[in-house]
Amino acid sequence: MSDVATTAGVSKATAARALGDYGAVSAAVRDRVLAAAEQLGYRPNALAKTMSTGRSNTLGIVIGDIENPFFAQATRGAADVANAAGFDLILSNSDEDAEIEANAIGVQLAKRVDGLLVAPASSVRIDNLRTIIDAGRPLVLFDRAAPELQVDTVIAANRKGARDLTSLLLAAGHRRIAFISSIAHDGPFRRADSLTSSSVDERVRGFVETLEAAGVPEPERFVHLNARIEGVEQLARRLLEGDAAVTAIVASDSLIALGVFRAARALDLRIPDDLSLVAFDDADWTGVTTPGVTVMAQPIHEIGAEAARLLIRRIRGDGGPPVTSVLEQRLIARDSVAPPRAV
Repeated sequence: MSDVATTAGVSKATAARALGDYGAVSAAVRDRVLAAAEQLGYRPNALAKTMSTGRSNTLGIVIGDIENPFFAQATRGAADVANAAGFDLILSNSDEDAEIEANAIGVQLAKRVDGLLVAPASSVRIDNLRTIIDAGRPLVLFDRAAPELQVDTVIAANRKGARDLTSLLLAAGHRRIAFISSIAHDGPFRRADSLTSSSVDERVRGFVETLEAAGVPEPERFVHLNARIEGVEQLARRLLEGDAAVTAIVASDSLIALGVFRAARALDLRIPDDLSLVAFDDADWTGVTTPGVTVMAQPIHEIGAEAARLLIRRIRGDGGPPVTSVLEQRLIARDSVAPPRAV
């Protein structure tokens, strides 16, 4: 700032007013200061500006898995809204790990972001999220909820989506239907369990409830978690071989579906003749494979966008009660479902 003022032949206070576009500065002086700033390659000190104004005009976003197309689209939705409102977006990846998430949140708070968007690694272990609240920063959750926290949340209607996908398979005549998710969980799933991701928890419950209503005995036995640990393709192969092989699979996301698709090909199983496959998320590949995969499309871009809108409202002083926004999903029927092959 001193160098700019010297080059422009004005005081440091006048240079600051011209560059900050505040106070009384003539057009001629402002032009001279701006020309000097450009000549010197001047860039404002963001930290100093934050210290003086109390605002950084940045939002933090912490996502679960940077390789998952869901988070890429949600982040784009948040970035579009943030940019339009004059905010920058700083991205961190938790890898669905609470310890990594804690470090990411610490880094974001140290950067003095004005607020945070978080897809929490856990919906039930929420100490990391309380850190944000204790720091006095607005927090908006997206994709997953944390029922114990009174904060704005943007989620999709996951239980209804799971019911619709499962009903589609039941209507085609399937009874041995597996649900696969990569979420970590100790032991087999039981009704009393609360999964660490509220979105997966809702999908599992919608799946189990729909099988039970159709008279399928012990529907919990068809829920298969920990796919990341075992390996999606290995788990799928195990479910698709033997006398008790499943005839249909509900994939909890598009990465799971891709692993199942590859496993079926490796076993020379044809979709949908030998295996019916449906999935959450309308990833690009699901519409261009042969056959195309039936999916429950989430409004992913809008989930991120709405979360950013809520966060910016809080930053700008909205003190109303917390909002939970539940966005509808859309079934896209393709060619991956058929009646099970007669035994």
